[in-house]
Amino acid sequence: MRIATYNVEWFANLFDDDGQLLNDGGWSGRRDVTRADQIAALTTVFRTLDADAVLVVEAPDGSRHRDGIVAMETFAAHAGLRARKALIGFPNDTQQELILLYDPDIIKARHNPLGEITGPQGSHDAPRFDGVFRLDLDIDATEDVITFSKPPLEAALETPIGPLRLIGCHVKSKAPHGARNRADVMRLAIANRRKQLAQCIWLRARIDQHLAAGDRLIVLGDLNDGPGLDEYEKLFGRSGVEIVLGTASPPEAQLYDPHAASALQRRLAAQHTTARFYIHEEKRFLSALLDYIMVSPPLRPLAQHWRIWHPFDDPECWRDAPLRDALLTASDHFPVTLDLGTKT
Repeated sequence: MRIATYNVEWFANLFDDDGQLLNDGGWSGRRDVTRADQIAALTTVFRTLDADAVLVVEAPDGSRHRDGIVAMETFAAHAGLRARKALIGFPNDTQQELILLYDPDIIKARHNPLGEITGPQGSHDAPRFDGVFRLDLDIDATEDVITFSKPPLEAALETPIGPLRLIGCHVKSKAPHGARNRADVMRLAIANRRKQLAQCIWLRARIDQHLAAGDRLIVLGDLNDGPGLDEYEKLFGRSGVEIVLGTASPPEAQLYDPHAASALQRRLAAQHTTARFYIHEEKRFLSALLDYIMVSPPLRPLAQHWRIWHPFDDPECWRDAPLRDALLTASDHFPVTLDLGTKT
């Protein structure tokens, strides 16, 4: 069974308000890429992945005027995907939903959020992800009030290898958007890292609950973080990825992702990357490890193979010219897959 996570840049721009594909020569949200070209590229990538379930990060939005489920199922039908059924959690106010595409012939999936339902006053005990979390990050002795702009998707799955719990996430970006000068950059970067770490702490609290229950858990998506990605990490002592993995916990309470583990062990060496952004001011590309598929200890024996479908780092992707071009056209992130099998 193959599980994937894929952050698709401006997927929402490829659909009209009725969830139908805008398969034409108009510009997509990607620089110098038409909607038809991005749709064709995404079709190639999704078909090649051939995953049983894909967490689509930055999926088309769901609102009073648009339906992300209809949009994703329309795309799946257009692309001829096995993973043709869509599951959404708590819709958000952005144009970037978290939606699980899955093969209904293989998997049964339902939105199954846990935690206390809170009002504006919030809770200190890892409430439901559409609520309010209160905690002190021990930086300024002030309690932080935390919400998710994109609440994680919590799903219960029935699969050929047994029941699984899945948490799909898109954690707060640390980028100082809106900064006008160096002082703004520092202020916004620190504030955004606080929010990013707080969301990771909230996520980790839910993970601890699943581990205590002995659940076979997968945490996947875009954490907008990796060890050593910015200079503000030292101010807070650890990265969000380390918090979610539980690196300070006993081995039996840690999640595992081989790409994250490698980055933690070799911070100064060449690292795996899952995203590639063009920096206009510097006229160069920046690569980063942002996307992960983490598994709990009970799933480790079944986890057979992780793969980042990077067109330059993966030899098979590089040799397959149509796939290589499609990966570069489809998004500024590359898919990550995990193959799960029966214990041998």
